[in-house]
Amino acid sequence: MPSLTTESERPQGLIMTTTHTAPVRDRDTITTTAFDNAAAADIGLLIVRVVFGGLLAAHGAQKLFGWFSGPGLDANNAMFEAMGYNPGALFGTLAGLTELVGGLLLAFGLFTPLAAAIALGTMINAINATWGPGLFGQGGWEMGLLFGAVAAGLGFTGAGRYALDAGRPWERNGLVWGVGVLGLAVVSAVLTLILKWAL
Repeated sequence: MPSLTTESERPQGLIMTTTHTAPVRDRDTITTTAFDNAAAADIGLLIVRVVFGGLLAAHGAQKLFGWFSGPGLDANNAMFEAMGYNPGALFGTLAGLTELVGGLLLAFGLFTPLAAAIALGTMINAINATWGPGLFGQGGWEMGLLFGAVAAGLGFTGAGRYALDAGRPWERNGLVWGVGVLGLAVVSAVLTLILKWAL
């Protein structure tokens, strides 16, 4: 018959320990998860780029060619003159070109930092032109702010892997590229406003 040892009879100094071992994740599992997360981010960037760039390019085509029920170049230029951008032929055409070119570059993910700066600079001027009605007023600057924010965001994130920029140093821009995009956009917008006031 086995003897029963009471607590008082247990040898002093003997400590009962329980070891809990954390589950070990396989390296392949970690790598696969990281790859899936990166792929998901790149797909998200692709969707944002194509939709945003396509809409921006469509706005440019409306101004330049009258496509998508747009006003066309002459009416667009007259509208710019009415907003104080004289000569309207210069500023109206420039706005259409920057939207068309910047939008297409973003949609295809080509020269994304430059394209983001072009789009953001254009939207800064759009906000200035529509400042009067306010953020949510009729004809206000809500859309300019939205488009500008998306352009600025793409300036920091880059185009991702599913783009013509794939493999280039700015595939995923990072902080330095993003700050550069903001700086270039602000400078171009300010120069445009100075030119507007000077002419």
